[in-house]
Amino acid sequence: MNKKCVLLLSGGLDSATTLAIAQSEGYEVSALSFDYGQRHAVELASAKAVAAAMGVTDHRVAKIDLRIFGGSALTSDIEVPHGDDPMARSEIPITYVPARNTIFLSFALAMAETIGSFDMFIGANQVDYSGYPDCRGEYLNSFAAMANLATAAAVEGRGTYSIHAPLLDLTKDAIIQRGLELGVPYELTISCYDPVGSLACTTCDSCQIRRSAFAKLNLSDPAPSITSNNG
Repeated sequence: MNKKCVLLLSGGLDSATTLAIAQSEGYEVSALSFDYGQRHAVELASAKAVAAAMGVTDHRVAKIDLRIFGGSALTSDIEVPHGDDPMARSEIPITYVPARNTIFLSFALAMAETIGSFDMFIGANQVDYSGYPDCRGEYLNSFAAMANLATAAAVEGRGTYSIHAPLLDLTKDAIIQRGLELGVPYELTISCYDPVGSLACTTCDSCQIRRSAFAKLNLSDPAPSITSNNG
């Protein structure tokens, strides 16, 4: 019997690759996405398409509203930065959503406990990323420790919760290479923070990091974008 896991699926490149890795390791994946009032809600359509294409039969979407807090360009009317070098920035960018991964992982933990799983997967990366504090290994280890103190399943000795972040120490191009080996349908994914309809803008932090990684592999990003749509 396959092992069960809960996987956070955003519809982006990293989470799709993480899904493929989890499946390659023999996990039966239950995917969890969030409609949280994000500017780039088009990612939910990508998450649905990726889940269907990769054979996930249990894909749930939790609806919460992080716009009531704001504090981020993704959950308020603050403009998304365009054109700056995301790898040269020293401060945490305005696209950081306060406590987002903590909120998401808390939902994943609740889902895991109810389906009898002790494994959670997240596409966090601390190498080629925008500098978010909740994408670091020490944070994920601390959350796992909390999970094993906070749940009936762990306290009663039924299992030990683990958070798997297989992309944590990979460069973005290494992530893509691994995904290509596993057949990830990158053409269905979107990573853009400020899309125009269903098209990636190509100039926000996330788009720049993604496109640069494909270029390092001498490949073009297969996902629809303003550039590709204009030929």
